[in-house]
Amino acid sequence: MPPRPLYDIEQFDYDKPLYTLSDIRKVNPQRHEMEQLTAIVHVDRENDGIVGYKDVTEDEFWCTGHMPGFPLMPGVILCECAAQLAGFYARKYELLGGDYLGFGGMNEVRFRAPVFPNSRLVLAALTKNVRFGKRAEFEFQGFVDGQMVFSGQMIGVSINRGTGL
Repeated sequence: MPPRPLYDIEQFDYDKPLYTLSDIRKVNPQRHEMEQLTAIVHVDRENDGIVGYKDVTEDEFWCTGHMPGFPLMPGVILCECAAQLAGFYARKYELLGGDYLGFGGMNEVRFRAPVFPNSRLVLAALTKNVRFGKRAEFEFQGFVDGQMVFSGQMIGVSINRGTGL
């Protein structure tokens, strides 16, 4: 049984995002085929949460090579989408410091339904624990057409240019 949704994703206006792709680019370092967010629609500063989405298109870099003829979005890319959402929140609101936010680990990741091109993947993340300068823990979920398609927990770690962790 899937976990309870972190947010009621139906309540947000996806046509009027708080942050567009150009705004996301001012915060997140990923570019070109590694950009995995389209927009941010909700920021919950009280609970340290965020909701955004990725419009999955037929032009995604993985479509031709990952299961040719059956373009199923790879689980690792789903996790990257969630990480970029949490990373946006952590960097925008300076939860950790450092030059970059890197993957520190993932727990209890579950894939519940496939994601295909021409879908809108709605993403939600909630901060669970922060140790400034070290790490932040997030719970995350992804939805397509209101159905939870994946969920889990991740750890983001502060990375400094030149010195690593």
